Amino acid sequence: MLLSTILASIGAFLLVGGALLLIDPGAPKHEAIKTGGLAGGAIVALYALWLNDRRRKVEEARQELESQRIEHDRSRVADERFARAVELLGHETAQVRVGAMHALAGLAKSRAEYTQTVLDILCAYLRQPYRKTKNDPEEIELEVRLTSQRLIEDLLPRLEEKNPPIYDLNLTKAHLEFMDLSYRQVGDLYMRVAHFEDSNSFHHMKIHGHFYVTEATMNGRFHMHHTEIAGKAWFSRFTARGIALFTETKFGGETKFTGSTWADVKADGCAFAVKADLPEAWRN
Repeated sequence: MLLSTILASIGAFLLVGGALLLIDPGAPKHEAIKTGGLAGGAIVALYALWLNDRRRKVEEARQELESQRIEHDRSRVADERFARAVELLGHETAQVRVGAMHALAGLAKSRAEYTQTVLDILCAYLRQPYRKTKNDPEEIELEVRLTSQRLIEDLLPRLEEKNPPIYDLNLTKAHLEFMDLSYRQVGDLYMRVAHFEDSNSFHHMKIHGHFYVTEATMNGRFHMHHTEIAGKAWFSRFTARGIALFTETKFGGETKFTGSTWADVKADGCAFAVKADLPEAWRN
């Protein structure tokens, strides 16, 4: 290619210079030589531009391949970390399980494609059978569960974030104690047949999907005031033995209370987009 360019440049020099001398024999020879030289130089310049462009494309292709290799390695390492952490969630030592949870949360923060899966796993841990009693020898297990709850909270987008990724939570049959999702956003929030102990906070939330606490039981305090639920909100057969706070909560979809019982409710300022058959405790 280089030889062809040199020959083309010489040819352009001779052709242009010779043509000028034939057209105007009286013209100064140095002008014809200069013009021919410019024509030949233009050929060389075009070749240089083409060569630089080719080198740039080759370098871009090399960088793209390198980026793909690096990303592949990162994905492989992330997959290995994920698999190892999930395996350690079944470890007999509480500290190891806590470490595994933090490893999963860290992975979810660094690689967004893992976030929903990690949330599903943390929720699944809370759905494992658990019963708290006085002088519980498994008090350490409670700390592990509280860690799982805190990490779930930490992975959810805050209320003030605009157009954040929305994640679903399935806490069906979970034992929840001091769960705090206040000032967070979620998609669907399922807590069917869950058991709420002490105090649990779901206030100042934006629930973009549905909210289900059917057949759940609550002891203590249930904070769900100043929350917006876009989809359905079903409290069917929900048993509330403590105080439930729903002040100024907005229900955007169908709301059901069939078979629910309420010891004490604060629901002033609630808004229902769809007319609901409210229990007596909600009307007082």
